[in-house]
Amino acid sequence: MIINKFLSITLVCFSLAACSNVELSVEGEKTRVLEASEVTKCSYIGKTTSSTTNKVVGVTRHQKAIDLELITLARNTAKKLGGDTVVAEEPAEEGRQTFLIYRCVPQ
Repeated sequence: MIINKFLSITLVCFSLAACSNVELSVEGEKTRVLEASEVTKCSYIGKTTSSTTNKVVGVTRHQKAIDLELITLARNTAKKLGGDTVVAEEPAEEGRQTFLIYRCVPQ
């Protein structure tokens, strides 16, 4: 009985560790993710730093889930700041990542 409870709690923790709970906004859907070499003809708007939880109940989350959340947060923020494109400035580290925001599509 105790083993079943332990296994259930463990399963829930690992499931939560893999989940992404950040939603891409309607505006964020229109924001592209490109490499630095692809934005040479774009206008630089600014930068944003995204952050998310990298551990849930002491369990390290999957890096793919963390990366997806960070990109989603950056895309949502870029549109609010007048940008339409984000470029990762550096790799994600401990649930944080900085993105450069650009406007590539003329208004």
